[in-house]
Amino acid sequence: MSNSKVLVGFLVGAAVGGALGLLLAPDKGSETRKKIIETGNDLGDSIAEFGGSVKNKFNEVVDGVKGSFSSKTKNSMS
Repeated sequence: MSNSKVLVGFLVGAAVGGALGLLLAPDKGSETRKKIIETGNDLGDSIAEFGGSVKNKFNEVVDGVKGSFSSKTKNSMS
């Protein structure tokens, strides 16, 4: 199992657990709605950060492949 699948599974599990905890808590409705909004914002930030991390890793791999291809092309032309 890849690290990204484990991380996505963890994030989904945390979101579901957090949502259930908020919905089952004995708070007033207005407090619960406030907590849900805050949790949603935090989850959105986490997803954006994860997306940025994946994008950076993808760009590193692409740059590595380009560099490898470029050096092989130069060596074969020599």
